[in-house]
Amino acid sequence: MGVLAYVLITLNPGTEKDILEKISYFKEVTEVSMMYGEYDAILKLQTEDLELLNEFLTDKLRVLPDIFQTATLIVAKTHLSNR
Repeated sequence: MGVLAYVLITLNPGTEKDILEKISYFKEVTEVSMMYGEYDAILKLQTEDLELLNEFLTDKLRVLPDIFQTATLIVAKTHLSNR
């Protein structure tokens, strides 16, 4: 299964549409959602291991010019609903 993580992002004002569209093309990103509130967006990511997660965060995401701040949440365990 690899590593599942969520990344909360704060962007420079007015850049949301362009940056989120760019981010959506990264192979590690499975979902991109724009939000209102403290953070501007949340990403759902899947990588094979922590080293590849680190490479994605460092070399692909945080180098984008309009990303002001990120917070990464690594999933420890997923519980599925039986509904």
